[in-house]
Amino acid sequence: MRDLHTQILKHAEKVKTVKSRPADQELLDLYGLYKQATAGDIHTDEPGMLDLKGKAKWKAWDSRKGMSKDEAMAAYISLAKEIISKYGL
Repeated sequence: MRDLHTQILKHAEKVKTVKSRPADQELLDLYGLYKQATAGDIHTDEPGMLDLKGKAKWKAWDSRKGMSKDEAMAAYISLAKEIISKYGL
């Protein structure tokens, strides 16, 4: 697990430096996987309907409920590699 944790941090930094901005859904998928990998199942209440950004992020994380931290880390790393390849560094 330590190796996956190191890799997720490395890829999180790389994703921030891609040449073009990834699509909103790609960013939400990364967010949900990262939160699940680092914090586990969501433990906060859903934001109100006027907080559109917060609500989208909450749903992205909530959609990963039940996924193990190791699974989420592996999925995050895979998606990050795909985005880095697609958008370039």
